[in-house]
Amino acid sequence: MTLRRVGLFGGTFDPPHFGHVAAVRAAVRTHRFNVVEVAVAGDPYQKVARGYVRPAAVRLAMARAAFAEIDHVVVSDREVRRRGPSYTVDSVRELLAEVDEVDLLIGADLVEGLDEWHEAGQLRAMVRVGVVPRPGARPQLPGGWVGYEIPMDPVDLSSSFVRSLTPDRDDLEVYIPTAVIPLYQASNG
Repeated sequence: MTLRRVGLFGGTFDPPHFGHVAAVRAAVRTHRFNVVEVAVAGDPYQKVARGYVRPAAVRLAMARAAFAEIDHVVVSDREVRRRGPSYTVDSVRELLAEVDEVDLLIGADLVEGLDEWHEAGQLRAMVRVGVVPRPGARPQLPGGWVGYEIPMDPVDLSSSFVRSLTPDRDDLEVYIPTAVIPLYQASNG
């Protein structure tokens, strides 16, 4: 029997940018996974509390456009379909009902806060953590978490930076995939 192993890369993707694309490509290149699932947060409660977040349907469409050309990647609406706040642990539980192993793929800038995630103890027992390098972040997993680094050069780019730019500027293709640009611009209207 073939072991089915999924790399779960979740996020708000408001908008998805070339840092996200590089991370997913790097995860696929490790050959650790049968598939990398990009899970778009339906209700990114922590980010919503800090300000406006585009509707889930728009973010899902942008993610599908951003990752469409990458083999072994599926953009999932599992968190968009779920009511209430998006918790990674719920997605991991759903996946483990379908596959043998799930690795959580996160940026090094998020590692320090893992113990504060919803049901962190249960999540820690269910996954290994694949850490994506980020500029200036030194990934040190909290005690009890098992993980490894995804080999890639860090990309110094964030969705908040992209949102700070004028949405109609001519050089958006430097930051976000070409297929995402019209969806992103239309959602700024």
